[in-house]
Amino acid sequence: MSETQQLRQQAGRDTSEPAAGQLNDCWKRIGVAGDHSCELLAEAVHCRNCGVYADAAQRQLRRPVSEDYKREWADHFRAPLNETTRLDNSAVVFRIGREWLSLPTPIYVQIAPTAAPHRLPHRSARGLRGVVNVGGRLYPCMDLAELLGIDDREGESRGGRHTFQRLMLVQWDGESYAIPVAEMHGIVRYAGEEMKPPAATINKGLVRYLSGVLAYQDMQVGCLDADLIGHQLARALR
Repeated sequence: MSETQQLRQQAGRDTSEPAAGQLNDCWKRIGVAGDHSCELLAEAVHCRNCGVYADAAQRQLRRPVSEDYKREWADHFRAPLNETTRLDNSAVVFRIGREWLSLPTPIYVQIAPTAAPHRLPHRSARGLRGVVNVGGRLYPCMDLAELLGIDDREGESRGGRHTFQRLMLVQWDGESYAIPVAEMHGIVRYAGEEMKPPAATINKGLVRYLSGVLAYQDMQVGCLDADLIGHQLARALR
């Protein structure tokens, strides 16, 4: 007699195998989902710890595949691909002042809570605030608002929601930087073909750093050129 049959016999059930296609769902009748009258519950505590339950799971995995099931999946894989827009780009969207901007996700290292920068003696390069300590490591703190000519005293959160300032830790050519922002929106996936040229009304100091503008939800997101931004940040440390 098999162990499973012994368990069924101890529980007061018929030791015969269930008919083909039928499942011995005793847990619904006398187990945790039934009247709790099964004698094995005192030792097993829960039906999922019982050999009968495990045996039923194995039977489900080994059950024959029906012709309807095969036909359904054959139709699924035979159907032509749905020609939808391919989301081939991703970026992290954030706000500085009133401007919603983005940078490509591959350059990101971490998003961290804001920290007060410590000034560096004899260093007054444009955009360099100092250094910040994040997780025991020092990062040069760069002011994108100053580099891009954005007034960071303006702007408000979307929908009046409560927001927190954050530090974006990014990396170019092996060098890491901390960039403070007023608000993080998060990762956005988009199709490259959806990006539009910057409007003529955009801040002239900002527009030369943009590779395009993305309309996302109720935002007009300026997609920053990562190479140009990285070059400017590197210059500030020379």
